[in-house]
Amino acid sequence: MSPWLTLGAAVVAEVVATSALKASAGFTRLVPTLVVAVGYGLAFWLLSLTLRSIPVGVAYAVWSGIGTVLIALVGWLVFGQRLDAWAVLGMALIVAGVLVMNLVSGTSSH
Repeated sequence: MSPWLTLGAAVVAEVVATSALKASAGFTRLVPTLVVAVGYGLAFWLLSLTLRSIPVGVAYAVWSGIGTVLIALVGWLVFGQRLDAWAVLGMALIVAGVLVMNLVSGTSSH
């Protein structure tokens, strides 16, 4: 599998685990707690695989940036949390930063 697809799967696993973390109610609900444990374990394992070919700074920028945006969207869509214009602007800046780092900067070079 492509390291970028592996990183994408790691981000999705982390977003699922973080969403379940809220649903676990402080680890008092069994099924969401199991989803948290499996999701984070899978996420970190997949992230470790990507580090074989993607520099750690780039992988973590993508992981944290895209993960932050996705979790904010899950909070909005699933948990009814409010996103104002400043939050949307902040998310756009995060995505822009990740894109600059990957498309323009020499940082993503091996």
